[in-house]
Amino acid sequence: MKRLRIGITIGLRSADESLWVNGIKQNALFLALALQASPWQHVVTLVNTTAVDVSGTLPWSRERFPTAALADVIDHLDVLIELGAQVDLAQTERLRTRGTRLVSYCCGSEYVAGVEAMLFDRPLWRQGWFVNPHFDALWFIPQVARHTLPFLQTLRRAPASVVPFVWDPFCLEAACAELPHQGCYVPEARAWPPRVAVMEPNINVIKTCVVPVFAVEHAYRRAPEAIAQLVVCNALDLAHRSPEFQIVMNQLDIVRDGKALFTDRHATAPFLSSWAEAIVSHQWDNPLNYFYFDVAWLGYPLVHNAPLCRPLGWFYRHFDAAQAGERLLQALPAVRDNPRAYREAQRAYLQRFTAANPRIPAAYDDLLSAWF
Repeated sequence: MKRLRIGITIGLRSADESLWVNGIKQNALFLALALQASPWQHVVTLVNTTAVDVSGTLPWSRERFPTAALADVIDHLDVLIELGAQVDLAQTERLRTRGTRLVSYCCGSEYVAGVEAMLFDRPLWRQGWFVNPHFDALWFIPQVARHTLPFLQTLRRAPASVVPFVWDPFCLEAACAELPHQGCYVPEARAWPPRVAVMEPNINVIKTCVVPVFAVEHAYRRAPEAIAQLVVCNALDLAHRSPEFQIVMNQLDIVRDGKALFTDRHATAPFLSSWAEAIVSHQWDNPLNYFYFDVAWLGYPLVHNAPLCRPLGWFYRHFDAAQAGERLLQALPAVRDNPRAYREAQRAYLQRFTAANPRIPAAYDDLLSAWF
């Protein structure tokens, strides 16, 4: 192989757009780190496909992550990885003409979003959806591969591979720089009994609050003195508009006792720093998540059901809310009694997902070496 010029697409809506609007821009940054870590020292550029000027200040270091408009680099790339924004047919043909390899990097649950749009009349592609049949390869992160790989491979008609999931704490640490204790959980500085939070997005069935709320309810029934409050994020609208949600929640002791708060969307680190001492989470066929990594890196007790990162925090099976409640009652005192050891163990485990793990850049180089 050789040293490659690699672009990764992003689609900025404004030059100061937060990294925390969604996970896509973080995906691009972390993938860039993995490719930069190759022994071949690839030249990696974030390639913006919108009209937003990228010559000024951006939410990341331009020295660490060179950034350019697609028009300025389209003729100077060996590989373009479509990740955060699509390239159109004319751009695709231009890339193909000069021999640039085009990769689709798939990091969302596109199958679920697509099927829910079809079944429940949710607008998704009504302004048009360009299904590009000219990719040289499709790369899928592990947590979406089971459902989304067959879906998109059928539509995009290209070879598909599962690639390593990449994460790094630098975005999180930047967000925590001005927070007390740099955002880390320090039990002696916090209230006891603790507040337990649920931060699932409640956008679709993949990540919802119901199982985690039930888990906290099970813990509360066994030991009501152990939990000061349940805080459910991304649920304010549900609590106001959904009679079904209201009916279910009002069956729970922790709600009836006035110890549940349903609130809106919050950024993870500032919210944890002020509003919660533990997290209970749930996923359905999306078993890796930056959110879990961020929570664990900061040393907060984490109860989750994600088998691809089972050693993080406290793991429970499938939809087993009762088991999750037991894990929560184990986690709370364990972390309170030895927070430093817990945080260090979490961070040691998470290193395997960073570009410092040589297996990650090697895996991407293996795929690239088929062409160069």
